Amino acid sequence: VQLQAFGGGLVQAGGSLRLSCAASGSILTITRMDWYRQDPGKQREMVATITTGGVTNYPDSVKGRFTISRDGAKTTVYLQMNSLKAEDTAVYYCHSLSGIVNYWGQGTQVTVSS
Repeated sequence: VQLQAFGGGLVQAGGSLRLSCAASGSILTITRMDWYRQDPGKQREMVATITTGGVTNYPDSVKGRFTISRDGAKTTVYLQMNSLKAEDTAVYYCHSLSGIVNYWGQGTQVTVSS
């Protein structure tokens, strides 16, 4: 599975961004796709997950502000981020799980200016 993330950038606090992650390769093996983020010096944190059944989950830090979704072909996953805060600044990574194998896309920088 190959993952390619798009959509990072610079936005003012209170603004919105949408990230996209395009999956290719053995996509039928994917059981879950997620977005993680990592700030320098901090642990990588899961911010949204969606299963093949469409079940989503978010940590409290982003619940109500971030929404994960996917296209009908289940090859692209989106992360809509609203009401962005300075603390959302991080490199965002797309991740997929195929059985017990983890795949990561390249990161995309999101910077929220206060």
